[in-house]
Amino acid sequence: MSFTTGDLLFRDSLVVANLFLDIRDWKLVREKIVTKNLLQAKTLSTTKRICGEVCSRLKMLSQSELELLAETTLQEQGYLLWLAICRRYKFVAEFAMEVLRERYLSLKNSLNHEDFNFFFSKKLELHQELAKVSQRTVDKSRQILFRIIRQAGLLTTDNQISAALLSPRLLNELADNTPLDILVFPYLAFSS
Repeated sequence: MSFTTGDLLFRDSLVVANLFLDIRDWKLVREKIVTKNLLQAKTLSTTKRICGEVCSRLKMLSQSELELLAETTLQEQGYLLWLAICRRYKFVAEFAMEVLRERYLSLKNSLNHEDFNFFFSKKLELHQELAKVSQRTVDKSRQILFRIIRQAGLLTTDNQISAALLSPRLLNELADNTPLDILVFPYLAFSS
């Protein structure tokens, strides 16, 4: 549930990704981000926390995916950041596949709090450690997850699911790296 450290962290992720592509060393990236306050956070502890979160997400992307992140459209940048979060957090990936994608495929184009609550209840049955999570944390997790999905361009402000418009280049990246990653997107592949 630690994905609640931040939302999509779009701007911060692009700063870190571009710096990594220049330096090619995650440790040096962290040092430079923190010492020069490149994320423009108000406190050192905030800089460290956000930098740590962003780095942990971006490390989930391959070199070619990071390069694509630096040069593609805003829309696909959102998709790549969503992909990184899904790879980083199993809970988010399972929600994406079991709820977001399934609702899209079954033509139930809305996503609401009850969908999250039902999903959380199902996971609680399988993972007893979730019983230790307070209701406040569950509510915050739902709020942040919905915000992330919106910022990734996969959900409208009125909770309507937006189909992912994946370019051939991004589809090729997914196929080359982990083909099942496409399942975290509300996307319907047509075979020819």
